[in-house]
Amino acid sequence: MNSRLDIDEKKIKLFSTIGPRATFGLAMLDVVKLYKNIILLTSDVSTSAGLDRFRNQYKENYIDVGISEQNLINVATGLSKIDFNVITTTFAPFQTMRCLEQIKVNQGYMKNKIIMVGLASGLVLGPLGYTHCCIEDIGVLRSIPNITIISPADTLELVKSLEASILYNEPVYIRLTGGQNSGIIYDKDYNFKIGTPVTLQEGKEGIILSNGSITYNCLQAVKKLKDSYNMNFSLVNVHTIKPLNEKYVLEACKNKKYIITVEEHSLIGGLKSAVSEVLVKSKTDFKNFKSLGINDKYEYSGTYNYMLDKHGLSVEKIVNFIKQLKN
Repeated sequence: MNSRLDIDEKKIKLFSTIGPRATFGLAMLDVVKLYKNIILLTSDVSTSAGLDRFRNQYKENYIDVGISEQNLINVATGLSKIDFNVITTTFAPFQTMRCLEQIKVNQGYMKNKIIMVGLASGLVLGPLGYTHCCIEDIGVLRSIPNITIISPADTLELVKSLEASILYNEPVYIRLTGGQNSGIIYDKDYNFKIGTPVTLQEGKEGIILSNGSITYNCLQAVKKLKDSYNMNFSLVNVHTIKPLNEKYVLEACKNKKYIITVEEHSLIGGLKSAVSEVLVKSKTDFKNFKSLGINDKYEYSGTYNYMLDKHGLSVEKIVNFIKQLKN
């Protein structure tokens, strides 16, 4: 995709510093000038989504429906029927689950194209508890036909995926994870394409498949495994979970002794489930298939770093998990 956005290395550093929510707000200021008929709907989250400037500068392109997420999807769907490019946003659990029936009917069944942006998914809102953490959204939406699901690995990929989704013809859910001072993976020349995973590191011994901001931790872990323990692992960013590029995944996993998925999501319904379904269908030998993610229970919550470490998603925990596979 030939991007129309003007992005340089200085902007990429800024995106990383301010984090995905504020980056989304900045990106909207550019998107509304570059593409026709953009309209953004929120559920009382303009400040949380970094959208205060957008709200003030582009009043005709902004609607706040209040804390009524079912109405959010219904109004968005109506606007999409009269040729608006509609983007909705609120915190991920409310963007996906509070209005699930409306998404099922309007986007899944009737295929009305809107772009849904789930803010602060995963564990980043750990201090607020599991009412605001969102570890189920991929699994829930994967079960509904006709919805494309994207989990950007860094803030630049977030911006690129937003632009690509505007040019896409189907309903899209963009899942934002991570917080401020997030890791940078890509440079300004990165060419994002919906449905095409990206191999970030090549290695013959095993492979890690990941997505979302946790991919940066995986990248650091892969480098440490190579430099400190002479273990060579590939790393693939599977940013588009649905539709999953099965051919790419199978080719990347070919002849790998260890196949590992790492995700900031429940181990039910997310990347582990999607990849294992492909492996089973292809009759691939995956006796050394392992997964890191969030177990099937709600536990005590805390700061983001505490939550990541608790669930084995810190760099050190990922390294130790893979080291133990050889023992």
